[in-house]
Amino acid sequence: MKKPLLLALTLMSFLGNAQKKKVNTTSSSETDKQTIISNIDKRFDEYAGISKQIWNFAELGYMEEKSSLLLQEQLKKEGFTVQAGIAGIPTAFVASFGEGKPVIGILGEYDALPGLAQQAVPEISPIPNQKGGHGCGHNLFGTASVAAAVEVKNWLVKSGQKGTIKIYGCPAEEGGSGKVYMVRDGLFNDVDVVLHWHPGAQNSADAGTSLANKNAKFRFKGIASHAAASPERGRSALDGVEAMDMMVNMMREHIPQDTRIHYVITKGGEAPNVVPAYAEVYYYARHKDREILQGVWKRIENAAQGAALGTGTKVEWEVLGGVFNLLPNITLANVMHNNLAKVGGVVYNEEEKKFAISLSETLGEQKQPIENAALVKDFRNGAESATSGGSTDVGDVSWTVPTVGLQTATWVPGSSAHSWQSTATSGMGIGQKGMIVAAKTLACTALDLFKDQALIDKAKEEWLQKRGANFKYEALLGDRKPALDYRK
Repeated sequence: MKKPLLLALTLMSFLGNAQKKKVNTTSSSETDKQTIISNIDKRFDEYAGISKQIWNFAELGYMEEKSSLLLQEQLKKEGFTVQAGIAGIPTAFVASFGEGKPVIGILGEYDALPGLAQQAVPEISPIPNQKGGHGCGHNLFGTASVAAAVEVKNWLVKSGQKGTIKIYGCPAEEGGSGKVYMVRDGLFNDVDVVLHWHPGAQNSADAGTSLANKNAKFRFKGIASHAAASPERGRSALDGVEAMDMMVNMMREHIPQDTRIHYVITKGGEAPNVVPAYAEVYYYARHKDREILQGVWKRIENAAQGAALGTGTKVEWEVLGGVFNLLPNITLANVMHNNLAKVGGVVYNEEEKKFAISLSETLGEQKQPIENAALVKDFRNGAESATSGGSTDVGDVSWTVPTVGLQTATWVPGSSAHSWQSTATSGMGIGQKGMIVAAKTLACTALDLFKDQALIDKAKEEWLQKRGANFKYEALLGDRKPALDYRK
């Protein structure tokens, strides 16, 4: 045989074997994903039960003792090593399995919101004597993340793949900035990629961002007196709060229009005929640009000082939380979207359809076809994705390690977060089905990352470019300790 012909045949043989290897690798990944999806489906009732227990606990930020312990116990049973009470937070934990690189982290939340105690029924039906409710679906969030981590662990054992899976138990996302303290303590420093998700009214995995947020309680102190017999002796702390609120509201005209400022008066006095000696107002400010947010916040502080001066009162404030905007990663978002599309959306049974139709009638102009829950939104990159109007302490994580997330239709289409409707749906089958969609997508995405170091490297390259060469992390809440009593 002539040498050129022999060389050609050898090359063809090599290319053919390489192609077979590529096909076999792809086939192996698909088989592994189908196994993960099937295993999670088989444990649906178990995970639904865990999420319902946390829904019933309805524990507020930094008080999630039962919820945190329940998830920790589940992970211990699955062979994870659990470190609890981390970052100075009794209800925070990190659970780990495996060894070596890559290290993939999954975030889990479990705090409820005050004022949203609601039965799992499609009409307004508050739960008597219950302070909180899962109006943001964090009962589902923590459970799905555990389910995903467990299946990744099972795959690591079966495949012999080297690497580490970590799940982060993250308290007090709702205003308490729990993850900020975890970032500040370096708990993500050895992680290659972090995955997360959030309950919602649709299925999507865009490369979007969020608003940076800073919040504090402003406390005014005055002088009590009889409001009718000797008002001249008094100095109303409530006047200080109201003067501050008036100045901030006038300021709205002269700040960037995409800024968000909102507040509630948490203490305003005890009786009309007593000049209030103490009053308190709780402020949030948000903007997608942290530098602009800091400038707006300084003006809010100035308004507080001016209000105190004008009313003859004194003021001090405590910064309770502060979070970065999300740093999107298109490389990772593409992978997450492809897995979500593979898993598919949420399909209702007949009972769930009746529930959804009934609840949908309460949504007014926001009402959408309930069939939208089964759809997966088309992928949009960072330039096309709208900025979320909300804020999350996942933002600080995303500036520390490449991070990607998704949302699934745990609520009836058209529902908003922090509503009685979202609380109700988070406690029944519709929410639990959306939770399972998230668990499958997270686990399949983690599998892709474990199998493809080049993918991790590409995501890190994008992340470093967006973050900037001179970036240095400094928490917006400074060096304060966790505000463990902010919900008390």
